[in-house]
Amino acid sequence: MKVVLHICCGVCAAGAASVLLSENHHVIGYFYNPNIFPLSEYDRRLETASKTADQLGFVIEAGPYDTEEWTNAVELCKDEPEGGKRCLLCYRLRLEKTLNFMLERGADVFTSTLTISPHKSADAINRIGREIGGGRFLSRDFKKKDGFKKAIDLAKQWELYRQDYCGCIYSLRGGDK
Repeated sequence: MKVVLHICCGVCAAGAASVLLSENHHVIGYFYNPNIFPLSEYDRRLETASKTADQLGFVIEAGPYDTEEWTNAVELCKDEPEGGKRCLLCYRLRLEKTLNFMLERGADVFTSTLTISPHKSADAINRIGREIGGGRFLSRDFKKKDGFKKAIDLAKQWELYRQDYCGCIYSLRGGDK
């Protein structure tokens, strides 16, 4: 099956893409993260995601870095803590864009690396994915079966950059991890 994998960072991509590839899926990576602040952090995460794609042998494309669209989508919830309403809106925007990318590329399904993080609710992400994509969304919880630990092990092996905050300006300012 041809799977578009929304990628939030290289470390998470290492774990999630490894699983999909081991299941003999054809993976197309899509790095769409207008939430990441500042631009230098965005560039560093994209570079790391590209390194992961090279290591695992799949293609990756970057979507537009449209911070204005992202800000407009989450602004009313800017004071929410990580995991709150702001994050749900952020997930929705990124998954909607991934769905559109999947349709443009003629892939079968889409999913996201976001579910590998121990700081994010796989149930919430999968619910949003199913709401917008129906049967075209591949529900997964990549953190299961030590998925996050395996991703960290690969990151160490490949010397990948590992960020210390979610990515958005609000989590950076608020100290959310």
